[in-house]
Amino acid sequence: MNTSLDAKRVAGDALPIVDVSDLCSPDFEKRKAVGAQLRAACEDKGFFYCAGHGIPKGLIDAVFAETKGFFDQPEDAKLKIEKSKVSKANRGYEVLGGQVLEAGTPPDRKEGYYIGLELPADDPRVVAGQFNRGPNVWPEGLPGFEPTMAAYFEAMRRLSQRLMKGIALSLDLDEDYFEIFNRDPVATLRLLHYPPQRENAEPNEKGAGAHTDWGALTLLLQDDVGGLQVFDKNTGEWLHAAPVPGTFVVNLGDALAHWTNDLYKSTLHRVVNASGRERYSVPFFYDGDADYEVTCIPTCLKPGEEPKYAPITVEGHLMNMYKKSYG
Repeated sequence: MNTSLDAKRVAGDALPIVDVSDLCSPDFEKRKAVGAQLRAACEDKGFFYCAGHGIPKGLIDAVFAETKGFFDQPEDAKLKIEKSKVSKANRGYEVLGGQVLEAGTPPDRKEGYYIGLELPADDPRVVAGQFNRGPNVWPEGLPGFEPTMAAYFEAMRRLSQRLMKGIALSLDLDEDYFEIFNRDPVATLRLLHYPPQRENAEPNEKGAGAHTDWGALTLLLQDDVGGLQVFDKNTGEWLHAAPVPGTFVVNLGDALAHWTNDLYKSTLHRVVNASGRERYSVPFFYDGDADYEVTCIPTCLKPGEEPKYAPITVEGHLMNMYKKSYG
């Protein structure tokens, strides 16, 4: 694999644009046609631009404004809600360099903020100690932050569940195949700020090291700065996933790849912010019901092929990956 930080600038259709609006159509054949487009994308790189998603531009603009407003605060204000100090559920602020996504490289040059499903401390799922379950942590002095992020979280949850119906159709399964998986989903909204790449950066230092995502789906809202790069196994090159207005970048995580015995791809990607500008992005990680057991879908097996991965619950898989990334 090429270890430089350069990436190939390719035609805009290197990653497909899939209009998912027809997943809401009463016409089954139109819904099925979206499924066919999703299958082509998922079998190739597991990355596509999602258009026709229905998320209002006003809400998206508000999310970016509140994200920038949070990270523009003085460091001491952010550190008051640093997640290791204030949350048992991985909620709140993550310091610059707080994560290493690519083993053997310097810490990622990004700072973040974690938000999940709002649950009170006495909720049975919280009392039971389920991974990533609990109350959120909200900053002081930013009155629009909580309502904006709560509205966006819910909108992305609904969109993710719609996309899972499309994924089911793409695999020639019943549309409701993932209904139990969708029932009580673990999901994380993560706000990210990437300072510009440093001129005196350590060797192989990046905004986010090369990694695959952990769960089922990631829906990424990125600004116009660029920096996301996707690895093409066929050529051994990194490709720029340039921002496309009005779309999300959607990629598959490891859980969905394991589910399909790698028929659908979970692909390496990274962030190199060589723009000289501040970069902001907002990924939504959709992981599914914590107790759901991810086991190989039989129809995804080729003749004579055996499942590559042992069954594991969503919670167990996420805990394993979190320990790997954070130590």
